[in-house]
Amino acid sequence: MSLNDQVEAALDTIRPYLEADGGNVSIEEITPENVVRLKLLGSCGSCPMSIMTLKAGIEQAVKKAVPEITAIEAINLTAMDDPNAVLPENLQ
Repeated sequence: MSLNDQVEAALDTIRPYLEADGGNVSIEEITPENVVRLKLLGSCGSCPMSIMTLKAGIEQAVKKAVPEITAIEAINLTAMDDPNAVLPENLQ
């Protein structure tokens, strides 16, 4: 199983939680240094809590399942103080 497939399998374990809030995630690339670069989709892309989702959920799941991964980065994190940030309806 390729590294990409392993990371996808790890992401599949948390996707139901992301989808429950109207979000999702996709792999943009895995660098030669084994850094996973993700794009946050749907409500995850505009949620001010996306940094928490990334660190507490996505990063833990991927690193636990695929120890070779050295870091997880999102290419489109929304800052908590961004005036355009929008919480999913069920979190408001």
